[in-house]
Amino acid sequence: MGYLHSFTFGLKFSVIKKKNSMLHYICQQATWFLLTILFLKLSDGGKVLVIPVDGSHWLSIQPVMERLHHRGHQVTAVVPDANLLIKPSDHYTVKTFAVPYSTEYLRTQVQKLGYKVFVHQPFLARITETFARIKNITMIYLNNCKQLLYNKDLITYLQDSKFNVVLMDPMSPCGQIVAEYLSIPSVFYSRGLLCGLDSEATKCPNPLSYIPKFFTGSTDHMTFNQRVKNFLFGSFQSMVCYLIYSPFEDLIKEFLHRDMTVVELYSQASIWLFRYDFIFEYPRPIMPNMILIGGINCAKEKPLTQEFESMLEKSGEDGVVVFSMGSMLSEMQMKKAMEIAEGLGTIPQTVRKANLKSTVYMKIC
Repeated sequence: MGYLHSFTFGLKFSVIKKKNSMLHYICQQATWFLLTILFLKLSDGGKVLVIPVDGSHWLSIQPVMERLHHRGHQVTAVVPDANLLIKPSDHYTVKTFAVPYSTEYLRTQVQKLGYKVFVHQPFLARITETFARIKNITMIYLNNCKQLLYNKDLITYLQDSKFNVVLMDPMSPCGQIVAEYLSIPSVFYSRGLLCGLDSEATKCPNPLSYIPKFFTGSTDHMTFNQRVKNFLFGSFQSMVCYLIYSPFEDLIKEFLHRDMTVVELYSQASIWLFRYDFIFEYPRPIMPNMILIGGINCAKEKPLTQEFESMLEKSGEDGVVVFSMGSMLSEMQMKKAMEIAEGLGTIPQTVRKANLKSTVYMKIC
């Protein structure tokens, strides 16, 4: 089937087909047409450059890299030598570049980012502190990017390798800067971007009167006051994100010798792969090069243990609820962990305990 069929990861990801939606069908066909144009001339074994982001973002993209390897592609990841989770593998080549900080320093910064995730704060205090922590992490991304771009040996290696495509996490714009420098197409792999940069870059409608902004706590059914709040917060977000990402624009101009905003840089992406599905999102339009791949990280099913199967059989009509959290879980305070555990203990579903900390058991129902 060629490089196109193989590059689309062969994962048979769970995109829910809306049979009654002609628009959805047209968008799908347009996406495959675009992919065909991009990769028609490439052979089965392509060369894929991956520029990932550490932490849970890495855990998400790593299985995709392994699947690409199994499909016959040569996969190379470019990462800083100080990182938390990225390790060498038989499935891909890891090229490192030196950065002026230690792994311990990086771990401390990540812990600061997640420290107050589970703490209730006043609205303004919450968003102000969150953006301050995000800015600190973004500065690490910026420094990483500078070290990568001005590593002459590494850049020469990337040029000589003749990669076919860049697969990247757009949490950092660095991957797209590299793609522009190498003049190769890019595929974004993301859950979404801060401040709606993904919608802005793709010219995708994102009306504030209907689509609630993150942190507001609103739904798509808003009162007039909530819509005003959503509008004001959207404007505030745009201003803050400009301050966060503007240093990258100086780097873009310096390295690519072009005046280009981060939004304009992101708009050059060929394909956007979003790790979510409409089932869990508010209704909104998407562009033809935006593909929803919710469920792509679901592991292959395994036979249930006898213990777990017995638990399911005993659950009766109430059934079972599975509760899962992300990589910031280790930063959860004891008080909040106990509150969640107690709350889960009040529902009628069968309860199973999962060890989340050395001294805390949270009930997963």
